[in-house]
Amino acid sequence: MTSPIFSNLFLYNTIATMAKSMPALGQTDSTTSSVSNSTSPSTFFAMLMNAMMESMEQTNTETTPQTGVQAELPSLTTPLTAPLANSYNPAVTIPPLNTKEVPTAATDKSDLKFRPTQFVKLDNTLEGKLSGTAAHFINAGKKYDLDPNLLSAIAIHETGNGSSKAVNDKNNVAGMMGKNGLRSYGSVEDSIFDMARNLRQNYLNQGKDTIAKIGAKYAPVGAANDPTGLNNHWTQGVSNYYSKLT
Repeated sequence: MTSPIFSNLFLYNTIATMAKSMPALGQTDSTTSSVSNSTSPSTFFAMLMNAMMESMEQTNTETTPQTGVQAELPSLTTPLTAPLANSYNPAVTIPPLNTKEVPTAATDKSDLKFRPTQFVKLDNTLEGKLSGTAAHFINAGKKYDLDPNLLSAIAIHETGNGSSKAVNDKNNVAGMMGKNGLRSYGSVEDSIFDMARNLRQNYLNQGKDTIAKIGAKYAPVGAANDPTGLNNHWTQGVSNYYSKLT
């Protein structure tokens, strides 16, 4: 509802504007005459409307912010994101992963080539650091033509199903060695693919076509780097896990 003050002010502005646009009442020269003598009702009404419009435009200009003008926003005194205090900075340089293609050789007569895997069963079996990696075992098996259950069985045995220091500290799922001892990987996925490449290139393609034959080279009994004799249980342990998965 319009207040009386605003109505009076609006009327005053209208009359003032109209007065400015009309000729003086006492003016009698040849070019201009008074309102009462020369201004018709229609002309007077048009002048009145024009004065009202000018008054409204002036009022809106004074009370309404100009279009496109944006109020200045207060500056931020605190950054939106704080720097990470625990940024990843590995102490050991991780060597690049060998991702070369290794096709299946004709010498591989094994029954350990790629085959469909029960994903849900495998996913439910993997625990610890291996949890959620079933797809990686399957994809690595496809790439290097190896049974994903064989890869999984080796990883489960080597890491105590995702609980060993090697997998938790170095992402190493298969006991793979480097120049300076146990190798470090950027991710568990990298380790799985490197294990698959190694098995295809240096074991299955070399005629190691059973878990026992793989174990004789992979974890030889009496090896110098196995002082506690864990390699004695490698073939049996991997075979047991493989049977459960298949």
